[in-house]
Amino acid sequence: MPRPIIEPFRIKMVEPIRMTTPAERARILGDARYNLFGVRAEDVIVDLLTDSGTGAMSAEQWAAMMRGDESYAGARSWFRFEETARSLTGMPFVVPTHQGRAAERILCSVMGLEGGVVLSNGLFDTTRANVEAAGARGIDLGLPGALDAHRPFGGGFDLEALGRELSEHAPRVRFVVATVTNNTLGGQAVSLENLRASAALCRKAGVPIFLDACRFAENAWAVRRDEPAERGRPLLSIAREMFDLCDGFTMSAKKDAIVNIGGALGVRDAALAARIREELVRTEGFPTYGGLAGRDLEAVAQGLHEVLDEAYLEYRFAASAYLARELEAAGWPVIRAVAAHAVYVDAGAALPHLSPDDLPGQTLVCAMYLAGGVRTCEIGNLMFGSQGTRKQLVRFALPRRVYTQSHVDYVGAVARDVAAVARRLPAMRVVEEPPSLRHFTAAMAPAAPFPEIPA
Repeated sequence: MPRPIIEPFRIKMVEPIRMTTPAERARILGDARYNLFGVRAEDVIVDLLTDSGTGAMSAEQWAAMMRGDESYAGARSWFRFEETARSLTGMPFVVPTHQGRAAERILCSVMGLEGGVVLSNGLFDTTRANVEAAGARGIDLGLPGALDAHRPFGGGFDLEALGRELSEHAPRVRFVVATVTNNTLGGQAVSLENLRASAALCRKAGVPIFLDACRFAENAWAVRRDEPAERGRPLLSIAREMFDLCDGFTMSAKKDAIVNIGGALGVRDAALAARIREELVRTEGFPTYGGLAGRDLEAVAQGLHEVLDEAYLEYRFAASAYLARELEAAGWPVIRAVAAHAVYVDAGAALPHLSPDDLPGQTLVCAMYLAGGVRTCEIGNLMFGSQGTRKQLVRFALPRRVYTQSHVDYVGAVARDVAAVARRLPAMRVVEEPPSLRHFTAAMAPAAPFPEIPA
């Protein structure tokens, strides 16, 4: 029998969890108007809302933070960050930002998007919002049936559709975004073969392609594990080719740099870099700190080294696979192409009595919290609006280096309790919403009372 994969780290500090009662959770959820983004963290038992900025930093990262140089300009922490980012990505021009959406906003503001089109294998929520705020239309060109097929690399581009759109919309296509991994399609990876072909189509059309690189390391591990031509190839080499295929990148460092805040934007073109620096100074800070403290730059630089550790990534994928098995054992339909950062449940299939406009994903999110204080995230009509045949998903995101197997076992037990009353769970209705990114702040109410969920 093979040995189990254990956490490749030791726990040196703990944080207590307050165990709430069902009555408390019902009151808390009602006060939050059935939006889990409005629930206090101290009222959550296991928090799987997101993997963004929620990871635990290493001893080496904390040590690096103590070396942070807080000089306004030209701090040594900036030079360490710049050297690390350039070495990893090969981009000659790199600037820090306070998080990924800041990098997206700056890129969209300097690319002249008004009246244009941005193509992608899958724009996530803030990326799409920034594209639209800049006056362009975002078009997703993911593989058809990617969430239904039991195959690796369902996160890639539909190459036929990409070629057609590049031809039909030229010269309105301002740029293309390759999102790795593809969060809107169950966190599935993108193969190097698909990325190479996508980049070639963009070169032929004269359209720049940018890498949304927030989970580049997890994508690199999937490439080495599942792409036959890349098996055994060093992870750093795979990651570098992903960047080499693109004209630039945006990155939320809160994912695969394993930090609590930070981001980056890198490009090859000197003229574009000059416009980016001008916008950075206007909105984020001087180019050598970009809205971050020196200690944050140190933590990002160290995290970019640590994230390509093979033992860490092997455990990361093993942990998500274990969570997927627990949710399947509870009776939930899991998207089979398991990602590293999260497990996705098909809430529409799990709650067939609810239509997409009944927001089954949000219903399941609320039920998991009521049953056991587990916080998750809807990715469906609440997040993206009514868009044809979009699947109604719930994402169980795994913070990096935070939870142990016992926490995952608890999530599985709560999922079993919810499954017992699944067919009696009510629809959700939006009663108040902002004009964009409504899932963060919308107020909701159940169409009928939630049933009592026995523990």
